[in-house]
Parts: sequence; C-alpha cells; structure tokens
Amino acid sequence: MRLDEIVARLGGTLAGDGSILVSQVATLASAGPGQIAFLVNPKYRQQLQTTRAAAVILSPQFADTTDLPRLIHPNPYACYARVVALLNPPAVRPTGAHASAVVHSPLPASASIGENAVVGSGVVLGENVVIHPGCVIGDGVSIGDDSVLYPNVVIYRDCHIGRRAVIQAGAVIGGDGFGFAREGERWLKIPQIGRVIIGDDVEVGANTSIDRGALDDTVIGDGVKLDNQIQIAHNVVIGENSAMAGCVGIAGSTKIGRRCTVGGAGMIIGHLELADDTHVSAGSLVSKSLRKPGQYTSIYPLEAHADWLHNAAQIRRLGALAERVAELEKALARVSASSPGGDAGKSE
Repeated sequence: MRLDEIVARLGGTLAGDGSILVSQVATLASAGPGQIAFLVNPKYRQQLQTTRAAAVILSPQFADTTDLPRLIHPNPYACYARVVALLNPPAVRPTGAHASAVVHSPLPASASIGENAVVGSGVVLGENVVIHPGCVIGDGVSIGDDSVLYPNVVIYRDCHIGRRAVIQAGAVIGGDGFGFAREGERWLKIPQIGRVIIGDDVEVGANTSIDRGALDDTVIGDGVKLDNQIQIAHNVVIGENSAMAGCVGIAGSTKIGRRCTVGGAGMIIGHLELADDTHVSAGSLVSKSLRKPGQYTSIYPLEAHADWLHNAAQIRRLGALAERVAELEKALARVSASSPGGDAGKSE
C-alpha cells in the first residue's frame, strides 16, 4: 500500500513522500526496501541513521530526527500493531463444515468448521466463526461473531465465548476445577457444575487452561489478554482489559480487578482480591489481597549461589534477632527511666 493510504486508514500525520509503497513491517535494523520500520524505545534512536527502511513509524518526539518518509503517531507501538494487521490479513478458510467434521448443531452459512472438528448438540455459533481442525466444541456452547479457534482447542459443555475471541491452539476452556473433599484417607471428587463465561475481544494463549466454576461461573471480562500456558482455576473472576504473561497461575475464587497486569510466572493464591489497576511483577507470589492500586513485587534478588545461601541463613535468624532487639529496647527504656535525668529522678 502507499504510505499516504496507510495514514488515511489508520490516522496519524504524514511527513515526506506519501507515494512510497509499503509491503511489510520490519525492525529498524533488519528493514529493507519496501518495508516500514518503527521506533518506540529511545535506545534504538541511532538506528534511524542507518536503517534501510522505506519509511518509519515514530512519535512526535522523534519526528525531526530523520528525513525518511514517516508516519507520526502519538502511540507508535499501537500504530505499528495496526499496520502489521493491515498488511498481513489472516488467511481465509472456506466456509461450511469439512467432510471429516462431526457436527450435531445447525451452523450459520458464514461459519467455517475444519477437518476432524467436533461440534456438539445445542451449540450456537455467531456469524463468521472459524473453528480450525481438531477442535472439540461441547454440547450447549455458544461462541460469538467473528471468533477464531485455532487447532485442537477444547471447549467443554455449556461454556460461553464472546465476540471476536481468539483462542490459540491447545487451549482448554471449561475443564473441571481442582475440587476434592477429604474422606478418611481418600479424596472425594466434587462435581464442578459452573461454567466459564468469556467476554468480547478476549485472547487466550496456546495451552492455557480455564477451569469451569464449582458452583458459580468462572468469568473472564471483556478485552482480557491471556498468554500461553496460564492456569485459571475455578470461580476466578478477571476484570475487563486485564493482561497476564506466560505461566501465570491463579488459584480458585480469586477476584482480579480491571486493567490489572501479572508478569510471567506470577502466582496468586486462592480467595484473594486485587483492586483495579494492580500490577504484579514477573515471578511474584501474591499471598494476600491487594486492595490498593499500584505495582507489587515479591521477588528475592538473583545472586551468586554462595551469597544466596549466606543471606538465606541470616533470614532464618531474623525472628530471634527481632526478639533480642525488642528485649534490648525494653531494657534501655528501664535504664532510661531509672537514671537521674529520667522520669524516676524528677521531683514533684
């Protein structure tokens, strides 16, 4: 596309030759003729002088740092994302059900059901839903308009997926939550009779699992983005536009507010509440409710193994040290009170 056509579609300000043709997006370092690059992180600013890109996307702050044709946008990273989508539309699969698919429910004419997929009874699909090969859609499931399920996704019975969902390969939605009651020396399974309710514009990463509720539903709000290999336990509620990186684990009945983020491998124990706009650093363990917005971190700093052993040994002594300090403070207070200048030595 011509650069001026891209600007007309996506917004921003054009500087330089708008007739330049753009066929793909690349980094400043790797871009070549016909490609548009982008500058988000200031530490790559010097690469503007050596890039072979045909055009660049950048913020007003850097608008005068290059003579290349440029798309100037207040949020260059979001603009880059839209340009990538514009130049790389998803492959179109044929509508209808493949001959090898097993379908027990009526389908809209716009739906696409891939090879060896299974669609149960009572399933309701919206317009333009794409189900890739090997997916299994349980009885009573509903999936909203324009949603895409990549290969081998499993949606258990009665779950609801909103509009424009993207569910990556191997994700499991609505499997049983980890619910067992102790009976003597054995564990008694508790049937999980809730559902999973997923809102609009949600993305679920590859091999992520979202368990169905035990009694009430597990709820994923509109606009939530979940990375790969995340575990969401039963009855968790995640608020709108929250995002979580890979390998996050959230135990049962935790409620997470809107616009929250959790870094990779963050762990949140069960029955907690996180306020709106709470941000948990990668690798942190959240063991108490966070009722005040902000950034939270519980990571022990990385260091040489010998140093870590030494410091860990000192941490084990902190309890006894705290008791000694408390006793010393009491003794000091007694000495101070009995000294000539203390309270006990004052005349009436």
